[in-house]
Amino acid sequence: MSGREVLTGKHFMHGDHACAEGAIAAGCRFFAGYPITPSTEIAERLALRLPEVNGSFIQMEDELGSIAAIIGASAAGVRSMTATSGPGLSLMMENLGLAVMMEVPCVLVDIQRGSPSTGLPTMAGQSDVMQVRWGSHGDYRVIAYAPWSPQEVFDLTVLSFNMADRFRVPVLLMADEVIGHMVERVEIPAENQIPHWPRKRPLSPPNGSFQAFLPDASDLVPPMAHAGEGYKVHFTGLTHDERGYPAMSAEVHQRLVTRLINKIQYNADEIIRTEEYYLDDAQIAVISFGCTARSARRAVLEARRAGIPAGMLRLISLWPFPEMIIEQLAGSVESFIVAEMNLGQMSQEVERVVKRPVEGVFHAGGAMIPPEPILNVIKEVAGRD
Repeated sequence: MSGREVLTGKHFMHGDHACAEGAIAAGCRFFAGYPITPSTEIAERLALRLPEVNGSFIQMEDELGSIAAIIGASAAGVRSMTATSGPGLSLMMENLGLAVMMEVPCVLVDIQRGSPSTGLPTMAGQSDVMQVRWGSHGDYRVIAYAPWSPQEVFDLTVLSFNMADRFRVPVLLMADEVIGHMVERVEIPAENQIPHWPRKRPLSPPNGSFQAFLPDASDLVPPMAHAGEGYKVHFTGLTHDERGYPAMSAEVHQRLVTRLINKIQYNADEIIRTEEYYLDDAQIAVISFGCTARSARRAVLEARRAGIPAGMLRLISLWPFPEMIIEQLAGSVESFIVAEMNLGQMSQEVERVVKRPVEGVFHAGGAMIPPEPILNVIKEVAGRD
């Protein structure tokens, strides 16, 4: 390897390695993590690659230390990432909330496995999707993406860093063991073709009037001054005013937390990503994500061959949830099916939006859902209709 920053060209690449290369391409120069199946290959790859690009890799003592380290590195101006799986993600939840409250951008990769607890360390799952939305205490919003191929792992890793910096928020890449350990072709573009969105920076020089958390009215995101640049920057998990200093009042708390939520909600159209298949004339819509969406697409194709007007909506972004897209779809689609490798987490969100019962094809994890169970439910629904 030449030691150049981006490994451009066409490769057959492991999904976890594609994540590591996506991080390098995005400008990540600090990784802190703790080995855990099935994400360890990300750390192994970055342990080799980061020194080649003048970056830093640290194996921490645990997942609590890992997320704390990347928050600190990011606050100093370095694009930073960690990677884990379910049990480690649970340990990161408190500091996920800290990053939200301090508005420190960072990327957390979760290669999901069968759970809860230790579960099935080497086998796939998709049951962490609600934890990232609600697992830290309090009201907050994050951004989460779910890739369905090694190529998309690379692409969404780059996007995750850009979104993290754009909105000063933690972004989670919610892959699963199947995608993380899959080997497929990955095309890495030239460095000048890889998008890199810089952080919004202060326009005024350091002085006594600078307010580190005063948001822009246009998007509710404050410019970010890094520690060590001469600005008076005070980071705290306590409720704080626009200067960043603790302000212990219900009024300030209401204003702050509402803004932290609204900067994601108001800009949801910029963040949300979905993909549609055969939905123009569909009467049955299958909604899925990650590796399960690969089976769902095959089931929809087989249903079409049998004359059943089925289509699929693939969720690329899990959070913010694409409510408007699904609500609009509900105006033309008669029946919804949700296929996911858990026991019905995202299906509840779909049912909430469409305001009618939805069918589910669920599995607790450990094995990828094949197309046949999804196709069988499509046929059952078509028969009832």
